[in-house]
Amino acid sequence: MFIQFGQALGNYLYDVFIAKFDFWLAFGLVAQLLFTARFLVQWISSERAGRSVIPIAFWFFSMGGGLMTLIYGIAKREPVIIVGQSMATIIYIRNIMLIVKHRGKASKTLDR
Repeated sequence: MFIQFGQALGNYLYDVFIAKFDFWLAFGLVAQLLFTARFLVQWISSERAGRSVIPIAFWFFSMGGGLMTLIYGIAKREPVIIVGQSMATIIYIRNIMLIVKHRGKASKTLDR
């Protein structure tokens, strides 16, 4: 039973990651790695600050990984990915806009 399960799992992983390997799979994996890197950036920033923080790099990694994942979803015709990443990417962009706007106002008050 365990041997059959192990063989079935091996066959599945081979089929998913080796037999079907193409440009889009590589692109999607890079997108997912970029998207996941945002959590590493957030964790390191929080550890350095000694409290939970969300650095602007988090939002840029989110936007980059999200856009790449959206492109992947469009190319692969995956409606779940398309809907999810379309909405999320709008949020990432809006957060970056708010951060830039706030920093612009903060620097103007410091200049006075």
